Amino acid sequence: MALERHRYNGALPNGDRGRRKSRFALYKRPKANGVKPSTVHVISTPQASKAISCKSQHSISYTLSRSQTVVVEYTHDKDTDMFQVGRSTESPIDFVVTDTISGSQGAEEAQITQSTISRFACRIVCDRNEPYTARIFAAGFDSSRNIFLGEKAAKWKNPDGHMDGLTTNGVLVMHPRGGFTEESQPGAWREISVCGDVYTLRETRSAQQRGKLVQNESNALQDGSLIDLCGATLLWRTADGLLHTPTQKHIEALRQEINAARPQCPVGLNTLAFPSISRKEVVEEKQPWAYLSCGHVHGYHDWGHRSDAEANERECPMCRTVGPYVPLWLGCEAGFYVDAGPPTHAFTPCGHVCSEKSAKYWSQIPLPHGTHAFHAACPFCATQLVGEQNCIKLIFQGPID
Repeated sequence: MALERHRYNGALPNGDRGRRKSRFALYKRPKANGVKPSTVHVISTPQASKAISCKSQHSISYTLSRSQTVVVEYTHDKDTDMFQVGRSTESPIDFVVTDTISGSQGAEEAQITQSTISRFACRIVCDRNEPYTARIFAAGFDSSRNIFLGEKAAKWKNPDGHMDGLTTNGVLVMHPRGGFTEESQPGAWREISVCGDVYTLRETRSAQQRGKLVQNESNALQDGSLIDLCGATLLWRTADGLLHTPTQKHIEALRQEINAARPQCPVGLNTLAFPSISRKEVVEEKQPWAYLSCGHVHGYHDWGHRSDAEANERECPMCRTVGPYVPLWLGCEAGFYVDAGPPTHAFTPCGHVCSEKSAKYWSQIPLPHGTHAFHAACPFCATQLVGEQNCIKLIFQGPID
């Protein structure tokens, strides 16, 4: 099973380092570290609670008022493994995530962004026995093995008596209908509570009032589930799903195959070639460029500017259509592909290229943006998609088409 980041096309800008990676694989731990709720305490001074002060004891603290706190102790669960995700670099976090900056934003903008991702954002609990079900819960235990929900956090007592709550910006999950295949359709985005219940979305991301309980849905992750942490979106892939996904070698073979067909610029007649995956950030001389309004692929040229068009828009010399003119990049993160088809379509306006079914799948997925907006985005760079279809079929000159 694996978690993968949107935005970075296969690797983080500074490379994968330690617990900060573009993808993270979950394996059965040598020894179970899961926990499950046990004793409940209602106390007036939480600082005096042995559960909170004892670092070997996991607990969740719900502050109802200055004079009352409910502390739920958690005990060891020999049947589950727990993995935690968050912005913190402290040891309890297994997968360190930082805010995803859209490919359309520069480094200066990225530096001034204040993170909206929780330091201890969520935890994923996996069964150690078949079928190895993985469930997601909002919030993670800190270095003192505690989760604190303060007075201002949304929290409540359920009809059966157990406490539950939501984190400040929430943990949202979307399970695609039909799994992660070319036939899949986007499901509804839901919010996951601290205890793993499923709710409809709040009016805004950090609103005090929770949504409605969705009783017929669960927090069990499935192949293709998306997890949004308000600043970063993770894609969950199961071990079985990855068996049917193209590999990095397959994508490299597709790149070599498309280059071997020697596509040509229809005007300059020079041969075009997608750069190697290791040089995916450097625009090369033979790089294919495309007009994203029509899909015609060319080599780079400096003509076609129109005084009545935007700065990056040109007039295609083949069909006179005016639109964005951008370099094409092969999508390198294999986990985002829903099939192993040839790279024939490009996302607009970024120019990342993948198979037709993969492009159409991601073009219809609404991803959370800000406190209450949703829009489709390129999975390889997180750029908001535009245009009628959000992607375009590429028209190559030569025997490849």
